[in-house]
Amino acid sequence: MIRILASVFALAALPVLADDHDGGGFGMAGLLSGSNKQDLPPITLSTGMPLAQAPLTLKSGTYYEIEIEADGSQELALVGPEFFRAIWIDEIVIEGLEIRPLGLDSVEFDEAGVMEIGFVAIKPGRYEIRVPGTTGETQRLDVVIE
Repeated sequence: MIRILASVFALAALPVLADDHDGGGFGMAGLLSGSNKQDLPPITLSTGMPLAQAPLTLKSGTYYEIEIEADGSQELALVGPEFFRAIWIDEIVIEGLEIRPLGLDSVEFDEAGVMEIGFVAIKPGRYEIRVPGTTGETQRLDVVIE
């Protein structure tokens, strides 16, 4: 009993660790730290326009944010179940509303808008995100997770 009390008092005497906002403490670590975050070029959903300028190469274990922008020219969706199962989605933000899904198969825009997805690349491999029902190269985005 005395040892337990001594341990409790020893723990109480330790300094309180600062939060992540003042730079003096430990703060957020690893995957969700600011130093591990990268912004990706946006995906554009517009009739007859390419989804992106170039394929994406991601690094497993890195946190990414990507915006998907739809101009409202047509009701358009993106599918990529294999890709979405190779990442961990932290949040989806639509007009300031944050959604924290357990998984994702596709997204669809009925009108103009912007969606931001924050995620961690997990499973290395080659994946694609595409507009469903299309076969054109510009309607597909190739993604490699290294």
